Amino acid sequence: MLAAAAREALWFLPFVAPVAIWVAWSDMKFMKIPNKAVLALAGVFATIGLLAVPLPEYGWRWMHLAVVLAIGFVLTIAGAMGAGDAKFAAAMAPFVALGDARLFIGIFAASLLAAFAAHRLMRAVPAFRAATPDWASWTHAKFPMGLALSGALLIHLGAVAMLGR
Repeated sequence: MLAAAAREALWFLPFVAPVAIWVAWSDMKFMKIPNKAVLALAGVFATIGLLAVPLPEYGWRWMHLAVVLAIGFVLTIAGAMGAGDAKFAAAMAPFVALGDARLFIGIFAASLLAAFAAHRLMRAVPAFRAATPDWASWTHAKFPMGLALSGALLIHLGAVAMLGR
């Protein structure tokens, strides 16, 4: 029998994956994370969370969104991250149980390094650039953080589903 967290992650993955892929693509192509994607992710938690997360914890998980949103806005004002990144990170927060915060931080750190390296490598490959000539992230000074955030969320849910944490 699967642990509760693994069942929860399995409930979320099919609904989260398309939104995460959309965010990664949009951030690389336009250097923007659409508000519709942020709302879609929050909507997944609002609906699927009712089925997947025990009710008392479901309410507390919304606090994760509020806390991460507040921190994200401070970082946005300080110029450390974009507003879209802050809003998407906040929408991701309810999908991470408080007990898995350290696991998620480690996954995010690895995802950030891997996404940065992969993005910089791919933009240096002429064939890849030719296949995606209109992607704003190839010439933009900033990194499309939605790529790393999306990857971290998907890896985290996948790991929880497999490990049964």
